[in-house]
Amino acid sequence: QVQLVESGGGLAHPGGSLRLSCAASGFTFSNYAMSWARQAPGKGLEWVSGIYSDGRNTYYADHVKGRFTISRDNAKNTLYLQMNSLNPEYTALYYCARDFEEATMGQGTQVTVSS
Repeated sequence: QVQLVESGGGLAHPGGSLRLSCAASGFTFSNYAMSWARQAPGKGLEWVSGIYSDGRNTYYADHVKGRFTISRDNAKNTLYLQMNSLNPEYTALYYCARDFEEATMGQGTQVTVSS
């Protein structure tokens, strides 16, 4: 049974940073690409970033390029998202997913960017 548990969200000031983590279990983490998505208040789900199983290739939505960095530690079955230069438009519930499978998402971690 796939289980993904997101953490690391919270309140950040504009210009600040947060590091999200996603602990994976129930499948062979190192065999799968992983991704991050977000859902802002009143908006639909948006894929933010993805990373191949070996960590060598990554994907970023245009508006997060240069701000966010996705990484993974296959030995720890953990996915990360380093978020820098945050502004209020990044306020959202952030989810990780196996590959780009919505059905595998966890409960999410709330990121709020506010002064």
